[in-house]
Parts: sequence; structure tokens; C-alpha cells
Amino acid sequence: MVKNLLWHINSKGMLPLLGGIALSACAPKTEPQEKRDVLQFVDPMIGTGFHGHTFPGPVVPHGQIQPSPDTHIMGWEASSGYHYDDKTLYGFSQNHLSGTGIGDLGDFLFLPFTGEVGAEKPVGRLDHNGEVATPGYYSIEVLPWDIKAELTVTERVSWQRHTYPQDSEAQLMIDLSHILQPNWGHLLLESEIQILNDSTITGYRRTSGWANEDPIWFSCSFDSPIQMAKIIQDSIPVQGNQGKGKALITYLSFGKLSRPLNVKVAISSVDGPGSMANLATLAMDTSFDTVVSRARRTWRQELEKIEITTKDTTILTNFYTALYHSRIAPMTFSDADGRYRGMDGNIHKKRYGKRYTAYSLWDVYRSWYPLMTLIDPDMAREWAYDIHQHAEEGGLLPKWPLNANYTGTMVGYPAVTILADALGKGLLDSLPERVLNTAVRSSQWQPEFHEKHKGTRAERVMPKHIYYKEKLGFVPMDRQKESVSYGLEMAYYDWCIARMAEQLGRESIATTYRKKAKAYEHYFDSKIGFMRGKNEDGSWNPNFNPRFSDHLKSPFVEGNSWQWTPFVPHDLKGLRTLMGGKEKMGVWLDSLFTTSSVIEGENASADITGLIGQYAHGNEPSHHVPFMYQETDRPWRTQEVLNTIMYDFYAPTPEGIIGNEDCGQMSAWYVLNALGLYQVTPGIPEFTIGRPLVDHARLQLPRGVFTMEVANNSRSNKYVHRVSLNGKALETPILRYTDIAPGNILSIHMGNTPKKTE
Repeated sequence: MVKNLLWHINSKGMLPLLGGIALSACAPKTEPQEKRDVLQFVDPMIGTGFHGHTFPGPVVPHGQIQPSPDTHIMGWEASSGYHYDDKTLYGFSQNHLSGTGIGDLGDFLFLPFTGEVGAEKPVGRLDHNGEVATPGYYSIEVLPWDIKAELTVTERVSWQRHTYPQDSEAQLMIDLSHILQPNWGHLLLESEIQILNDSTITGYRRTSGWANEDPIWFSCSFDSPIQMAKIIQDSIPVQGNQGKGKALITYLSFGKLSRPLNVKVAISSVDGPGSMANLATLAMDTSFDTVVSRARRTWRQELEKIEITTKDTTILTNFYTALYHSRIAPMTFSDADGRYRGMDGNIHKKRYGKRYTAYSLWDVYRSWYPLMTLIDPDMAREWAYDIHQHAEEGGLLPKWPLNANYTGTMVGYPAVTILADALGKGLLDSLPERVLNTAVRSSQWQPEFHEKHKGTRAERVMPKHIYYKEKLGFVPMDRQKESVSYGLEMAYYDWCIARMAEQLGRESIATTYRKKAKAYEHYFDSKIGFMRGKNEDGSWNPNFNPRFSDHLKSPFVEGNSWQWTPFVPHDLKGLRTLMGGKEKMGVWLDSLFTTSSVIEGENASADITGLIGQYAHGNEPSHHVPFMYQETDRPWRTQEVLNTIMYDFYAPTPEGIIGNEDCGQMSAWYVLNALGLYQVTPGIPEFTIGRPLVDHARLQLPRGVFTMEVANNSRSNKYVHRVSLNGKALETPILRYTDIAPGNILSIHMGNTPKKTE
């Protein structure tokens, strides 16, 4: 409890940057290092509290289905369907988003119970006593009925095993009316269910929410015969074995069972036969325990791609849980036969690879994708092409695509960063010209797309910000909300396009977009040293306050000017010049990290969490900022800030992620930085050496092992003193992407004092 109290204080207040006593409830646990099962260091409960928005249910890497308990329906904390502080257990739905700030999915809720069916649908109680969450397996005692519910999963099949008390009537509810965040506009449009025989049920529903048009089918089978079934529509029993409507709930009775009830479920966004075919991927003679073992083996193989050594078990748990969370999204969206619903609403079929969904692009380009290019470059290539295929079907690059929908969520056209990074690392080995042309088209005002999707979320893929960028060179705050954040992000995205054009020899495009990449200069007011909203006539915002936040209504997205002024990752030297040179940029950064953490404004964004001064680690625009010290006269401050963030903002508790997990971004940031590596500018294939937490690491690359050795490392020895690659000293703390290669050895020597001079 002491740790949790400190955690919540830290999340809203200022943490010490230099010296002093670090906030911690206890010293790190240590034990001798030996070969251990990596899965013991994965805790899916991390992030289920505070605003992490993760779910604890089982999943395999990038699987199609994610069964998990639903405990939270209304409000922000319902984004994944589960929150650790809840007391209610509604049941187990079949698909979930990991760590998002908006809720969706939560389709097809199953709840085991006993006793008679009443006028009100049954609701369970959540009790963490006996709750178990590990990779590939989840179980909980469903109260008040004392039913042991267990979940496991394959890539396409959810498996529930329910053990009912002896001499109790085994009942099961299938609730097609259950929905997450209905108060935020997630609506059920229609649903259907059909009992095919005494062991098989199929169904369908269509919702509209974050994904505007989202049809989904399910098929499920039981290993005990259904003895009685009741379909309820709007509180009225339906005659026969099928029902159709909105408030559709089915109650199944299996009698008094002497063994557990096994329920297998598969889903499809294509059609009913697709869900049946996905269900058939699970062999009839496979046991529940075998599926658990296979899922755990899959996770073990995935997580062992990075082997780290440290005596601090807290770091081990934080690290491998973070790596686990980074391999949940994006999720498989195509069926076993390769069919999927495309961005044009039509059914397509993959010739090779898969279709994926839930790309949180504005978040994950910063850390998640760079991490994937290291440990899984083949998948990184597949995802880049898949993102491009979204554009081939829908017309423009996606912005937070979900289940064949343009949601238009967040800023600009961030997909170009993924494409630029993939091209810069040699991962786009075909169609590069077409990819570049798509990126250019997505960055320019397309009035036809805007008009076609007007009034829907898809309209935000081509917002008027792009129109003003093209017309004026900047986005005026008196014409568009969130103008500065859009302007800064689009300047970086245009730089990414310039990089792609340079590599492909398209000099005319490169020249045009290099100029656009300088647009960040429009927003910097040199008199005050901050990015600031500007009106169409060129006048500055007269009511400027760098601490002020007004969610969705100010010139800044989910933040304020303190947090957005540093967002020039593609031209930190140019920003340094605007700020007045190395020393003045260093002074500005010191002010950022030591000023008061008070956020002003009655409608301040809830995303501003994890504060050190005004630095907000709980939201993605800040994630590169600690490395900006490398461009100042005090580069060692990078290591001081990183030390504070990693030790105080990541913890092996439900509250252990300081902001929305965002489909792996918060976790991937930790994985990279615990290794001592960070790609400050996706699009430049280089990693900066920061402050490693581990003593030793082995990265299993496709063709061999890259090794990292960290000497004299401890919590107090946070400063990098010497770095060498294969015994040769590095002149700068930079590794090229090609340096992280099989057989290479990176050696880092740490110390307890800053290395201020050579």
C-alpha cells in the first residue's frame, strides 16, 4: 500500500532530477543470477490499474482473439474492459484493446453462473484472491457462485474451462448486448444468435463506435450437451433456436456436471463460415492444458529473443512484462483462409502474410516500431507493407486503423514515419516508389476524401490542418484547434517524406519536403522561448500560458507548450539554434524538468501524467526529450533523467505504467532504454546510447546474436563513461542500425560521476 500511495503521488507531482533521495518504498529485490524461465517475470496485471488500460486475459503474440474479464463498462477506464480497482465481474468477452485511451471491441460476453435465470441478468463479483494471470493463462473464482473460470487461447480460438460446484445447475450466459463505453458513443446496431445443435452456437453483431462500421461473427462449441436454452430479446423469451435484435441474451443450462465445462470460441470479421473455419483450426483431440503449454511455449520463444542479466528482479519483471505488452498489438485481422475485410469495406484475400488491425501509429512509431526492427525485422517489414496496403484499399494512409475503419485518431499522418524508418533500414525491398507516392498523397490536401467522409471519424484522416499547412505554410489557431501540435508533427512527417525521396533519388520531392520540414519555425516565439499558437494574420496567441491545457480545444494535443516545444525530433540542432545555442537549450531543458508540475486549466488533459517538472512521461510526445540533452553543454543529464524515469515510473504493480500503455509504446520505450538504446528520430537508422539498467544482454537477431556488456552498473552508477564496439572506442554515443549485427559486442562502462570532459 505504501508503494501504491507513493506511485500516485509521483504520477501527479514532480520527481527529483538531480541527487537527493529517490522515491521508493523499498530497496530492489536481488537474488543470484541463473538460468530461469523468463515467463516467471511476466505479470499481465501490470498496467491494469491507474491509467495503464491493459487487460489481464490470455493472448498469443499478435493473435486474433483476446479473451479477458470485463469489469468496467463506462468511462475512460473501460478502454480495455478491465480495471484493477473494480468490484464487478460482468463476464469474459472475446476481444480487447491493450492500453488505449478509447474503448471498443469487448464482443460476445460469456458468464458462467448457477441457479435460476431471473428477470435481471446475472453479474459476478471481482475478487483478486485466487486470481491468476500469466502468459497464455488466466483464472479467477467467479463469485458468488464459487465457479473456477479458466481461460487460454490459440492464435484464433478462445478456450474457457469452467468448474462448477458439485450438485449445482451449470448455467452459462452469452450476452450480445454487452458493450464497452456506451456512454462514449459505442453503440450496438444489431445482433443475431442461432443454436445449431446441442453443442454448437453461432452468432453475429454489428457495432458502431471507435470503429464506425464493425460487423463480427462468432462460433462456439461445448463439450457437454446443452440441456436447455432460453433466448431473451428485450426481456421477452424468443420461440425457437434463433434470435435477432439488439438486447439479445442467451441462457444455456448444462445440468449438474461432474467435470468442467469446456467452451471454445472463434471470431471473424468476414462472415459466419470464417468464424467456423477459425474454430476448426483447433484440433478436436487437443486438451485445455496442452493449449496452455503451447501458448506459454510461444511466449517463451518470443521473449527469449532478448536475454538480459541483472540481479534486480524488479527490473527483470518490468522488462519482460514490457516486452510481453509490446507483442500484443497489432492484432491479426485476417481469417485462417487469408480473407479479411478491407478499408474499402470489401472482402479481400491475402496471398501471403496477414492483415493486422489496431495500429496505434501516432504512439508506436516512436519506440515500438524501432524495437521491432531490431528483434523482428521480418515482421516489421510485413507491418510496413500491411499499413501501405490499407492505403491502397482506402485511398490514404491510415491513422489509427481499427477493424477496417479509418478512426482518424490523433495527429497528422504518422504512418509515413513507419514507412520512412522501414525504408531507411532496408526493409522495403519492393514497391518503394509506390510507397513514397502514397506518403506524398497522404500529406497533401485531398478535398474529395474530406468530403466523402465528412461527419465521420474518417474525416480526421484528412483534416483541415493539412489544407492550411499547404495554403499558409502553418496551421492558424483561430481556424483549427490543436494547431501547434499538428504543425509540429506534420513538419516531422514531411521530413520523413523528404528522407524517403532522397533515398529514392526523387530530388524534386525531397527539396519540397525539406522546406516543409522547417515549418516548426513558424510556431517558435523567440521572445519567450516556447512554441505558441499563431493566428491566420500572423499574430501570436495573446493569452499564452505554457502550463495551460484545454483538452481538445487548445493549440496543443493532450498537453501544453512546455510539453510540445521540444517536439522537433528531426532537427534538434535547428531547435537549438532557435533557443540560442547549446547552453541556452540546456538551461531550457533544466527548467522543463525542475519547474512546478502544476498543470493549469479547468479542462486539462487527463493524459498529462508521469510528471518531472513539466515533462510528462505518461504521454508520447515527451518520449524523446531526455535525449535532447545530447545537443547541449550538459549531455550527462540524459542519464540522470532516464535513471529517474525508469526507476520511478515503471513498477511491478497494477499501477506500474504511468499512462496509457498505447499498444506497446510505453513498454517498448522501457525495453529499449533498459538496454541503453533509443532511436531518437525514426527515419534516421541510428540508436543513441542512454543509461542501461541491465548488466548483460543478448539480442537474438534473425542470423545471430548481438551482445551487450555493461560494467560497473548500479543504481548510483548511472553515468556512461566509456563505450566501445568490438573493442573499438566510439567517438559519439551513437550506434548505426547496421552496427546492431550478429557477432558484434557493445561494451559500456558506467560510473557514479558525470563524464563532463574527454
